[in-house]
Amino acid sequence: MKRDRFQTLIAVATVILMTGFVSQCLGLEKDKRKIIIDQDAAGPAGSDQQAILLLIQSPQTEVLGITVVTGDAWLTEEVAHTLRMLELIGRTDIPVVPGAEYPLVRTKEATEQWEQRYGSVVWLGAWTPKYYHPPRELGEMPEGKPTTKAADEDAAHFLVRMVRKYPHEVTIYEGGPMTNLALAISLDAEFPSLAKELVFMGANLNPQTDDPEFADNPRHEFNLWFDPEAAHIVLRAPWKKIVCTTVDISVKTRMTNELIDRVKAKAGSSLAAQYVGKYEHLHGSYNYLWDELAAAAWLDPSLITKKESRYMDVDLDRGANYGDTLTWSDSDKPQRNVQSVEVQLDLDTERFYELFVELLTAPTPRPGKTTMP
Repeated sequence: MKRDRFQTLIAVATVILMTGFVSQCLGLEKDKRKIIIDQDAAGPAGSDQQAILLLIQSPQTEVLGITVVTGDAWLTEEVAHTLRMLELIGRTDIPVVPGAEYPLVRTKEATEQWEQRYGSVVWLGAWTPKYYHPPRELGEMPEGKPTTKAADEDAAHFLVRMVRKYPHEVTIYEGGPMTNLALAISLDAEFPSLAKELVFMGANLNPQTDDPEFADNPRHEFNLWFDPEAAHIVLRAPWKKIVCTTVDISVKTRMTNELIDRVKAKAGSSLAAQYVGKYEHLHGSYNYLWDELAAAAWLDPSLITKKESRYMDVDLDRGANYGDTLTWSDSDKPQRNVQSVEVQLDLDTERFYELFVELLTAPTPRPGKTTMP
């Protein structure tokens, strides 16, 4: 009799423990932070793809989709690189949604005429002469061409649909030009207010660097410059919160061979680490982790050790400063429609590198399953 009672107590305790564990797992799944990644997703590897990977690799995120925009490369090849990356890490459940192939107003031809008058621009993204090819060509695909397909929906409609489906829950992460976001706002003026927040890499205040891209043009930054009209629309929209990772803080980071080796050393069975270890390499003298920092700081805001509030816009005058970053304090801001932006100024660099390696070398969270932290 005592033995039967003991076995019954064990069975009840087991049920209680299992119920608690399942509830904890369901709670973790429910509490995941929803995010849409809007990215000019050049690849393979590199800052664009690695920022995407950090957000996918985190057990605290639910990536609703990756919307793609021309920027560092053309839309067609960016979509292909993203699809193939997801194939290689086993996350083809995440939709890849093509967006804008061209900026709202700026054209390659007008930019070439502008350069003749005001001087050359170091980085032109998809229009950079050294890497230029027609927009619908793939270019090199060393990782292989994808067999999966992009979503039939366009980025702007997807963005609006998701914030309508999950009002005030979805973070919009912007790692490239803001064309897709501006188009979403044009479709639905409530899009910004229905999102939880906007987190973006972009803008330039006064970076302390000898990098020629910024030393003579301290207010020039590619993501805002490539489509200034889109950036103007987005930065003046009524978001609940805007967080900005600027060039100023990005130049305090570096991709190095040592950091790549740290990822390789812990690759093991991590498909993400194997992808980065195989395809990431250094480019010239400056290898900033700008998009990765924006992603990591969203995942762990304590990485940022100094920040301040600014009001921000983009210069739309068609002169020498067309596309440059404009900022104001509270005392001198314009009287209409400017939004407060949380600007990151400094970081704990070593902790950032540690998180970078930790996430990229972790097992990739499976679709529909909870990965314990």
